[in-house]
Amino acid sequence: MKSELIPSVEERARKHAALADPARLRMLDLLTFGDLSPTELRAETDLPSNLLAHHLNVLEREGLITRGRSEGDGRRTYVRLVPGALMGLGSFAAAGANRVLFVCSANSARSQLAQAIWNTVSAVPAESAGTHPADQVAPGAIAAAARHGLDLTGAVPRMVDEVAAEGAFIITVCDRAHEEYPGGTVHWSVPDPVRAGTDAAFEAAFEDLRRRVDQLAPRILALV
Repeated sequence: MKSELIPSVEERARKHAALADPARLRMLDLLTFGDLSPTELRAETDLPSNLLAHHLNVLEREGLITRGRSEGDGRRTYVRLVPGALMGLGSFAAAGANRVLFVCSANSARSQLAQAIWNTVSAVPAESAGTHPADQVAPGAIAAAARHGLDLTGAVPRMVDEVAAEGAFIITVCDRAHEEYPGGTVHWSVPDPVRAGTDAAFEAAFEDLRRRVDQLAPRILALV
């Protein structure tokens, strides 16, 4: 009996065909870590813009990626993997780190939630910081964490410059922070729940972060 959650042989064949090109496979490998703008993908793959656009169209057509507008620089888009799109297609690259550092602009919601989630599933410790830290953690983030058995009541926003980044695997979880922070970071384009301020918005951010953490955590190996 075929489960609706398991891709059909035909769907898997189409996806494998889409990934048969080395450039597209490289792009998907990069996107398993986080979201990238087309400019960042072009820099990583050394592809001309017209060929990059072709490859992105193929991946989008086969339901492997989606694109969304930045909440920071509205002229920029981010390419992200469709959740579950790679089910059954094999494993991808790993990386080593002595800790993980989550960065957003205010360090009041997304990065705090990501840190709390990460520390429940990985032996590699996580911290968080902000490019423009707020005075306090957002009440909606504290409430969302509590709904999932996590405690953010003692968390305090910190400036990213105050946190040593050496040896850390850095993940920006905010478009603005990614566009301000120096290069070399993995990016997760997670919508800002503070904007809406609703329980639903914070819950959506939590679930997005949890899915991404669950996918990445087994691939970040502790450096001895």
